[in-house]
Amino acid sequence: MGFWHWLWLASFMAGILSAALYGLTASGHFPAERREQKFRETQGALVLWSTLLVTLLSVGAMLVLAWRALPWYIALLGGGAMLLFAPMLLQPLPDSFVNGRRGLLAFCACAVAFTGLMWLGT
Repeated sequence: MGFWHWLWLASFMAGILSAALYGLTASGHFPAERREQKFRETQGALVLWSTLLVTLLSVGAMLVLAWRALPWYIALLGGGAMLLFAPMLLQPLPDSFVNGRRGLLAFCACAVAFTGLMWLGT
């Protein structure tokens, strides 16, 4: 594998890790009855749903780019390892970060950044 393949693989793995961390963070806001009051209001709901949409689009783009650039078995092993590693990485983070807007925005931004890095390399 050449340099670009390693860059794509590292970007894919980091992007999947970011998306998995986002998914774990967002899952704490569902069902709607369990959400904090600030996420039931307009601004909080906008942050939750818009970051969810952007992260899903980012994951879709990452999967398409990985399908084109990486052998399937390497993408499967790298992405699967990141899915397994995500809960361990999220656990030491403070609850105020994970349960608030900062966690949603940070993990969404990371997923988008790594998708852009993958796209830049193609």
